[in-house]
This record gives sequence, structure tokens and C-alpha cells, in this order.
Amino acid sequence: MKIGILSRNARLYSTNRLVEAAQKRGHNVKVVDVLNCYMNITANLPTVFYKSKDKKERLKFDAVIPRIGASVTTYGTAVLRQFEVGGVYSVNESVAISRSRDKLRAHQLLARKGVGMPMTSYAHSANATEDLIEFVGGAPLIVKVLQSTHGGGVVLAETNKAAESVINAFRGLDADFLVQEFIKESSGSDIRCFVIGDKVIAAMLRQAKEGEYRSNLHLGGTATIVKLRPDERALAVRTAKVMGLDVAGVDIIRSAHGPLVLEVNSSPGLQGIETATGKDVAGAIIEYIEKDVLKGPNKMKGQG
Repeated sequence: MKIGILSRNARLYSTNRLVEAAQKRGHNVKVVDVLNCYMNITANLPTVFYKSKDKKERLKFDAVIPRIGASVTTYGTAVLRQFEVGGVYSVNESVAISRSRDKLRAHQLLARKGVGMPMTSYAHSANATEDLIEFVGGAPLIVKVLQSTHGGGVVLAETNKAAESVINAFRGLDADFLVQEFIKESSGSDIRCFVIGDKVIAAMLRQAKEGEYRSNLHLGGTATIVKLRPDERALAVRTAKVMGLDVAGVDIIRSAHGPLVLEVNSSPGLQGIETATGKDVAGAIIEYIEKDVLKGPNKMKGQG
């Protein structure tokens, strides 16, 4: 197969691993920066062109693997849609990526399907600070900007007074934000479940460094292999299905009342999960694509 990897940086670990895995299985693979793509939107011949240096080419792939960064979601998913319109298989569809990147939409879809999550409230500039705190059971609580990544824009408020100050500050930033229940018993840890199709093929426990409540590896957290309970495995797979994602990183947290979903990532990194588990996750993605392409054109997945 001819496989295109939509990635802004060919040197990234995840991109490199996917290239290696695809080539190892005999595929012709090309890394494409979506911002260097442009489109001819016609009814008869929808095409995507790629401009690199002084060379222009029409891109023809049997399958694409979107590794679209959060900062280029809008244009990246537009390019991906153009491939889809032309009948090219994508391991994650553009609509699924868009819904997973919209934290409010993702939470609403998961809530509609009865997926367990920490209690959460949302606002923009509404003067409803006391209600937002009450909705999640009071402090300690988390306040998070919707567009945050890698743990940025996330604040732990340990008292109601501190929560009021943080919420009022976020309101002044003219940004959408959420207020979320803080799960004390998690002790600064969460679990990244790597879902491919209808299986969790790898999982790691991420533990925040001492004095930190965010377990992100970018912030100094550590990762170790973890054995999932059946309910955790089922929750991760169900969450990916609701979002319509065939490849997803589902972050869950262990609480006193069972596993809860924190977040869903449509372009989960491979370095942490492969290092922690020793599993060939990149190879599993390519193998899944091979099998899924044989089933025919993509079908729209998920809800909303």
C-alpha cells in the first residue's frame, strides 16, 4: 500500500516509528506536512496537492495516518476530509478527530452515553463562580482551559477561596474553561490506555513527580506498565467507540467509585507507551490498517 502520514515533523519519535513499521511490512510510505498541502475541491476529481521546496505533486495514497497537532486541527482536518472525499482510507476520520479535540463536545457525548467521568462544569465569562464550584462538590478542584495540552493551562485550587480566585482570573482571559472534580485517591496518577480497534493493546500508569498533581510525562511524570482491570479495559474501548476513533489514547483515573475517563487523544504519542510496555504499538497500528482497508471504505463512526 501507499501510506501517507500527516505530520508536521518527520523527525518526531511517533512519526519515525510509524514510517519504520510501515516499511518493515513492505509499504511505500510518505510523511506529509498538512500545512504544505492545498486542495482542488471539485465534484469530479477531488485532489490534494503537496508543495515541498520547488516541487509540486498530487498526493495519491491508499491510506493515511493523521498525526495532526492541536494547533493545526482546523486546517489539518480539512486536508484529511479532502482525502476522505476522494475515497482514501483514514485510520481516524476527520469528524472523529474534530469531536475529540473539542473538550466540551467530547464530554457531552461521553455523558450522553453514560460514560463515567469526574464531575465537570463549563463556562466562558458567566458570573456563576459559586455555582461552578458547587456543581463539582467544592474544593479541591481542577480549573482547566479547554485548549490546554500537555498539562498546560491546568490549575489545582485547594480551597473554595482559591477556586474563586482562579475561576475569576480565567473568566477575565476571555477563554472557555472547565471546572472539574479533583480525585484525591488517584494520588497524582492516571492510566493511558492505547486503543486500536476494539482492543486495548497497551497501557501504562503515569505518576506525577513529587509535589506535582499532573501526571504528564512532559512535566516530569514517570510511566510504568500496568495491568488493567476488566472494567477499565471495557471503559477505554467504549470511550474510543463513542468518539468514533479506531486509534486513541484514552486517559482514565482510578476513583473510589470506579474508573473514570479524563480525556481522549486522537493522536496519542508512541514513545512513552512503547518505552513503558516494550510493545510494538506502531506495528500494531499498521497491521490494523492492513486489515481494515480490506473491509472497504470508511464508515462514519461515533455520535454527534
